Amino acid sequence: MAIVRWDPFRDLMNLQDRMNRLFDQTLSRTRGDEDEGLTASTWAPAVDIYETADSVVLKAELPGVNRENIDIQVRNNTLTLKGERKFEREVKDEHYLRIERSYGAFQRVFSLPGVVQRDKIKAVFKDGVLEVTLPKAEEAKPKQVKIDPK
Repeated sequence: MAIVRWDPFRDLMNLQDRMNRLFDQTLSRTRGDEDEGLTASTWAPAVDIYETADSVVLKAELPGVNRENIDIQVRNNTLTLKGERKFEREVKDEHYLRIERSYGAFQRVFSLPGVVQRDKIKAVFKDGVLEVTLPKAEEAKPKQVKIDPK
């Protein structure tokens, strides 16, 4: 058994290498042949969420996704968006030179600020953009407090 001098930075470097590999695997668009991009990739739709005085609005880009393949659920101040963009086999696989668009199922989960009125949630899907409007409950809306004179 050999005695090895302890180097505190070695552990940090190992951790950094592992984290880099994790992010490379997770964030890379393709897996396998990265030079040509010929393999399938995972995807998650881009989402914008903003808050107004009366509601929280979520906008998700879902081009190529059918309305029937979208599922929206709200539970305990959490919104879950699920769906699937299916790969349409108009061309045989061996004729593809490059596949860059992502296909398959996705799921995104978002924490909502405050309490929303579940019975008044509205969702509109138009031109590949899903817009979900979540009206705030009265107790979640900001209240103006007046200061009384002495």
